[in-house]
Amino acid sequence: MADEAVELTVDNRPVRVANGATILDACRALDVDTPTLCYLDSLTPVNVCRVCVVEVEGSRALVPACSRPAEDGMVVLTDSDRVRHSRRLVLELLASSVDLTLAGQTSPDGDLTAYMDRYGADPHRFGDDAATVAQPVKIDNDLYVRDYAKCVLCYKCVEACGTDAQNTFAIAVAGRGFEAHIATEYDVTLPESACVYCGNCIGVCPTGALMFKSEYDLRAAGAWDESSQHVTRTICPYCGVGCNLDLHVQDNEIVKVTSPMDHSVTSGHLCIKGRFGFQFVQSRSAGEQGG
Repeated sequence: MADEAVELTVDNRPVRVANGATILDACRALDVDTPTLCYLDSLTPVNVCRVCVVEVEGSRALVPACSRPAEDGMVVLTDSDRVRHSRRLVLELLASSVDLTLAGQTSPDGDLTAYMDRYGADPHRFGDDAATVAQPVKIDNDLYVRDYAKCVLCYKCVEACGTDAQNTFAIAVAGRGFEAHIATEYDVTLPESACVYCGNCIGVCPTGALMFKSEYDLRAAGAWDESSQHVTRTICPYCGVGCNLDLHVQDNEIVKVTSPMDHSVTSGHLCIKGRFGFQFVQSRSAGEQGG
């Protein structure tokens, strides 16, 4: 039966999950902390980051937990020497070539710095001459910036711009090997591209490569302070769809807007008005500024 549960073993612990669930689902059911970078519940798995790989009895290669369906009788190891070695190497290669200072510090990806500590990753062992993707920040509009020195090519932005959410197809992966990068059509600037500025790519980016211009400016000025921010949930006022908005407020100013990933209407996605149309709230008279 399609709706029957399957039983498997994860790290010598039995678990039952729904038919069609993934190994990652089984791991999470047992609270096994499995690192992810390219995975998001609302996006199609693309299996590119390889930090979630696990060992399956009888399988020649390690398998990505985020997309491999759980099977009845499967025996899975998430912390074997082989798994730890693979995860350590992936993290070392990423950290040696990409700026991961803002990577995965918030849900759902976990803190990559903590994962590097867990697996003993040492990106410096490749030497000071290791190739990197360092490049100038792209600032060509007033809404968000693109800092591809922080891009790990997780494909999340491409998926969110495509059939999984926006269906705009303004960006894709161009180039091959180390030259692979996220690009607009013909590498034109964002204002000249098909981008509709929904910002859904920002909402799924796990590394800070895509960022609100407001956040970028505050960080550049040394004024970004998440510890002093509070988040207020409200309903977008622009239409009748009913999208939930999380307003991130610092010093009585909205600094960015997100939507909860588990919201049944948005799944974390918004349009340009919902994500960026908050500036009118800031247009208060001098007497209202301290409210």
